[in-house]
Amino acid sequence: MVKRLFSFSVMATCGMLAAGSAAVANVIYVTNEKDNTVTVLDSESLEVTATIDVGQRPRGITLSPDGKELYVATSDDDVVRVFDTQTLKQKHLLPSGPDPELFDLAPSGNPLYIANEDDNLVTVVDVDSQQVLAEIPVGVEPEGVAVSPDGKVVINTSETTNMAHFINAQTYEIFANVLVDQRPRWAEFTDDGTLLYVSSEIGGTVSVIDTNSAKVIHKITFDIPNLPPESIQPVGIKITHDGGTVFVALGPANRIAVIDGKTFEVRKYLLVGQRPWHMAFLPGQKILYTANGNSNDVSVIDVDRLKVTKSIQVGRQPWGIVVSPEQGEEK
Repeated sequence: MVKRLFSFSVMATCGMLAAGSAAVANVIYVTNEKDNTVTVLDSESLEVTATIDVGQRPRGITLSPDGKELYVATSDDDVVRVFDTQTLKQKHLLPSGPDPELFDLAPSGNPLYIANEDDNLVTVVDVDSQQVLAEIPVGVEPEGVAVSPDGKVVINTSETTNMAHFINAQTYEIFANVLVDQRPRWAEFTDDGTLLYVSSEIGGTVSVIDTNSAKVIHKITFDIPNLPPESIQPVGIKITHDGGTVFVALGPANRIAVIDGKTFEVRKYLLVGQRPWHMAFLPGQKILYTANGNSNDVSVIDVDRLKVTKSIQVGRQPWGIVVSPEQGEEK
């Protein structure tokens, strides 16, 4: 366990941290895998307001439902770090097991489910007591984690086993294994919980799974003119609240695919920065942000117009991204 203290440097002053102001913008947090930092952005000015030193190889990132705590998986430190979003100071560490990459909180904000790639486990941690509740054996190289909207089911994707594992959140037992294409990286539920989308990076597809039957009902494929198929590597997924539009980050293709959530057809490809990994909506879903690992920037997408409007430089190898919720709104 790394015991050294981490500092933060404020890069610009904008009153972002002032509590109780109705005019305060949303805050965007981006993990920079190579710099060992999190970049903090103001959603209105789109300026960098702070850079936080967070430990070695930060990847997965999320917020508590009230937006007061920021969780960062520092994969090479083998811990999850918890930060106060008002002060940007580290509060404490959570035990995570080795090499935590991605995680997800239960809708209530507790517990936290963490994928441990090196040990083939999902670690369940009580964020209040800071104790491990369970270690769930899963497939080889677990990565993606998603909790169903009702909190009853946890999904883990195993990159080498090529499966999405359905885990009972009360018994911690796997009750279904769904075979998908090669190297599944991310899982995302629709808001109503009826569908699960799983991206397969090397397989080049997104599997659409009916959660009632735990069966694949459709596979989404991608075809971009003048790009070889091996350059199209689906990773992050975001879905609008009504399930009508699905966004998929296509990695080395440098594009975000826009998919019709009813027909599962690709509507459009949006050119963003180099190697988009993960994405996050601004509350209200009018804006989508992408973390672009090779161009060291964040692309800003106007969701209504399906147009990229801006690029913001952040740290080196941005990987994960999350946006603070509106007051009283859960993420």
